[in-house]
Amino acid sequence: MVVLSTGMCTTPLSMSYIHLMVVLIIWALNPMAAAQSGLELAQTGGSVRNRRQRDISCRENLEYPHDNICCLNCPAGKYVKVSCTGALEKGTCEDCDFDTYTEHDNGLQQCLKCTKCRSDQVTTKTCTITQNTECQCKPGYFCAPDQACEVCKKCSRCKDNEVRVKNCTTTSNTVCKTRMPTSSTISGKTPGPAAVIVIVVVVLSITAAIAGVYWKRRKHSKRTDSQNNPSETLEVVVDDQNNRSIEERQNNQNAVLDGTQLHPLLEQTQAEDVLIKLSPLNGDESLKKSFELFEELDVNYHNRFFRHIGLSDNAIKSTAHLHSEDRVYELLKVWLEKVGMEADINDLIKALLYFDQRLSAENIISKAIENSYYEYAEK
Repeated sequence: MVVLSTGMCTTPLSMSYIHLMVVLIIWALNPMAAAQSGLELAQTGGSVRNRRQRDISCRENLEYPHDNICCLNCPAGKYVKVSCTGALEKGTCEDCDFDTYTEHDNGLQQCLKCTKCRSDQVTTKTCTITQNTECQCKPGYFCAPDQACEVCKKCSRCKDNEVRVKNCTTTSNTVCKTRMPTSSTISGKTPGPAAVIVIVVVVLSITAAIAGVYWKRRKHSKRTDSQNNPSETLEVVVDDQNNRSIEERQNNQNAVLDGTQLHPLLEQTQAEDVLIKLSPLNGDESLKKSFELFEELDVNYHNRFFRHIGLSDNAIKSTAHLHSEDRVYELLKVWLEKVGMEADINDLIKALLYFDQRLSAENIISKAIENSYYEYAEK
């Protein structure tokens, strides 16, 4: 055999040696290729199909994965009854059943159950197939949105030394702040509750004593004049329009518009005096604590009730912006300040009976005794 590549001759022995080397090199390379293929097969778990399944990525809010393909979502108000068989196809979608819903496009196999409002909540929006139920706390209760609303809390009332800055809502509690200090607190130490009570009692006692002395002297003077002048007759002043205050005339006019007449508590019939009376177990505190029991007073009787117990229309109108329960509480505090030491829950009960609110009166009496605010007075 002759090779012409270099113009030189090679012997048959040289060609045999070259051929043997090429065969050895090919044989050495084949096991390495086989080993590399085996490594790749082991890393993929022996299945190209598994590798593809792992790499599937469906478009969010548009598709959902099913059997290594992406199916199109069902619209809101429906769910996937049967999934698709081909990529980018939509399976069989079915409407949600009663009391279930889906609010967005979805790949769910069943609809979500509608929420049920709790006993301390009211329903603001009814559940539909595309919207869940919406609930909120009942009036007079609240639940902060940044907290787990497991139960609605009762709205707080401001203390006697506080003023309301913000009314209670369904999502926030009442906001109160301490009253501005008065001149007495600025000039010196604020007197405690006991000292205030003592001062009030002393002032009222002195006033009552002075009034008693004046009344006795006047009565004695009239008796003497009558004896000296037998022919002199007693002059009685009738309810003259000029002798009444503007506020009293306004109250009477409004009472006529309400279809009622003003009858002061001192002019109640003797039949009312036969009613069972209550006696406080803790002095003035019993009366103050019992104010919350009058929350059940019918709203339709508010103006007439408070006008009946002696409050002016200006005082009544000043609380018109408050919630009904807070309004009753605030006006009773005004009544307490006006009446003072003579304030008595029995007068409030009589006022309820005057307007034929017997059920409310009985409930208030029962709760006042249950809470140990009052007891039945001995006859």
